[in-house]
Amino acid sequence: MNIKDQVVLVTGSSRGLGASIAKAFGREGASVVVNYVKNADKALEVLESIGDDHALAVQADVRDEYQVDEMFKKAKEHFGKPVTTVVNNALIHFTFDAVNKKNTDTLTWEDYQVQLEGSVKSALHTVQAAKHDMVDLGFGRIINIGTNLFQNPVVAYHEYNTSKAALLGFTRNMARELGSENITVNMVSGGLLEKTDASAATPDEVFQVIKENTPLQKVTTPEDVADAVLFFSSPWSRAVTGQNLVVDGGLVMD
Repeated sequence: MNIKDQVVLVTGSSRGLGASIAKAFGREGASVVVNYVKNADKALEVLESIGDDHALAVQADVRDEYQVDEMFKKAKEHFGKPVTTVVNNALIHFTFDAVNKKNTDTLTWEDYQVQLEGSVKSALHTVQAAKHDMVDLGFGRIINIGTNLFQNPVVAYHEYNTSKAALLGFTRNMARELGSENITVNMVSGGLLEKTDASAATPDEVFQVIKENTPLQKVTTPEDVADAVLFFSSPWSRAVTGQNLVVDGGLVMD
């Protein structure tokens, strides 16, 4: 299915990377569900940039199964066809602050639970909500947003990095189960992105170090990652599933 014919849900897409992904799909003519929890004004800005005819803003906490189900129903009613493509991007209560991050002595299990629920629980909810219609269509694309930090934890963001490692396990298991229905499940893992709300606390010196140590000699942008997400939803990726594509300018080579 061509991108322009898809209905794409991007979780957490009122700002940052999610907003860039939503706009990239809108640029290609897809119908886009702009999901948000609190930033209604920002979500409306993303919607307006795509165009009212091709976008719908829906408030839902993706950790809540009922709210996710209702969001999928609203999308189907609004566009007259079901969601074909899910991008699990939402980031729950986390900022990339290397100075004030928690360490071994201050971490709690609840810290891990917050991030595991934001990454894995929310992805489970969206996959379960999407699966039936995807099976009926004989087509589905699920793209989970990861990080290069669980492969190379240059900063030990313990709870965040661990949750994204778990999300890769989720990705590959879902890819194995759903592949026979022509539903692909992949992950796109960016590096530290310049510059989003989540990375705003990162000192400029850190960005400079990344730039100097990256083969492409640049810091990855949200737009760079968004274009890689488009690949996994496109016909060109039809034989690719269960994969983790690292988009960081070559800083981490897997």
